[in-house]
Amino acid sequence: MASSYFGDRSSLDQWLAHLETLHPKAIDMGLDRIRAVAQRLDFKLPYVKIVVAGTNGKGSTCAMLEAILLSAGYRVGLYTSPHLVHFNERIRVNGDAAGDEQIIEQFERIEAARGEISLSYFEFATLAALLVFDAGRLDVVVLEVGLGGRLDAVNIVDADCSVVTSIDIDHTEWLGDTREKIGLEKAHVFRPGRPAICADPVPPESVAQYAQQIGADLWRFGQDFNYSGDRQQWAYGGREQRRTGMAYPALRGANQLINASAALAALEALRDKLVVPQQAVRLGLLQVSLPGRMQILPGKPAIVLDVAHNPHATAALAQNLTGMAYYPYTHAVVGLLKDKDAKTMLAKLAPKVDHWYCASLDGPRGATGEEIAQIVRQVLPANPIEPITVTSFDNPVQAFEKAQEQASEDDRILVFGSFSTVGPILQKLGRTV
Repeated sequence: MASSYFGDRSSLDQWLAHLETLHPKAIDMGLDRIRAVAQRLDFKLPYVKIVVAGTNGKGSTCAMLEAILLSAGYRVGLYTSPHLVHFNERIRVNGDAAGDEQIIEQFERIEAARGEISLSYFEFATLAALLVFDAGRLDVVVLEVGLGGRLDAVNIVDADCSVVTSIDIDHTEWLGDTREKIGLEKAHVFRPGRPAICADPVPPESVAQYAQQIGADLWRFGQDFNYSGDRQQWAYGGREQRRTGMAYPALRGANQLINASAALAALEALRDKLVVPQQAVRLGLLQVSLPGRMQILPGKPAIVLDVAHNPHATAALAQNLTGMAYYPYTHAVVGLLKDKDAKTMLAKLAPKVDHWYCASLDGPRGATGEEIAQIVRQVLPANPIEPITVTSFDNPVQAFEKAQEQASEDDRILVFGSFSTVGPILQKLGRTV
């Protein structure tokens, strides 16, 4: 029980430290534990539920759905992971992060209900989010899958509409080492007879096969929905609905129109449950924000923050950097987890970077700065015009401070590789999330 563990008062930080010690594995896929505790808690989910899975683009799609639905006047819950600075970012109600007391109240309920059942940090967090939403009298919730789909804690929710954004190689230890295997894992968020949005332009066959097997209503990008646009505006076309004359989303990046199209396809598929006028779409896309995704901070030198942490994401990041203005030098602060395909990731960005600042990340999954530096040296261009420097540091903040010291005001500082790399820099800069 929480009261005996903490005494009469407990802080959210105490709770989070407690959650990190509860389960023997940080990542332990499976629905049996969380489903058993959810049954004991006996909460209802009376709102419209949208579940979003995918290798990349999940966070952007969720943020757009939230912004559009709020603009349409709905009461909206949003659950995402991981967080950049504060745990509270994971659970949002009507556009605001849940307060410590709200979260602690639900942690106490879960701790009392779980008994002998051990829950992982993510399972605990997911249940807390669902309980916060249950208490919030909401109209609709948007839930981001943490890892995969089939065995992810979020998949206990019976979604009214499911979205799979992109499908690429990541988390191979848990999801498999091919797009077909990974696609099948993600497709398990689909439900029989309900809309299943697939925004990957060239999805693995396993996605369509699973949708057909269970009788889901599959919407495929390029067939059931698409987009078009010019330099000034863009348009969405779905099965029966067109939305035209829209300004580009406030989120930067080459793939954001695919993500926006996925969000609009989900809303079209749910139009019998959710009425979303065109003005709400326009306003939501103009107002949407998502820290740490191709986020460019004002001032000089330019600072670009991106949590890109797999080859697909770093390829998109490289493309986005190419589309920016000219900078004499690019200084890259990078921190990575050991289970990532670091060589492929770093090779995508090697032609764009002049000076590397490789940072160690804490925790058993964190790579050291020197380990990253060794990989960077393997992928450097063969005959650079000027020498490329590669240095290692104990942590991202130390690396970033050195990059600030070395960069001129006309240069560009890139911070990427992990939420655990970008988060501390945002906190150092005093940016709110």
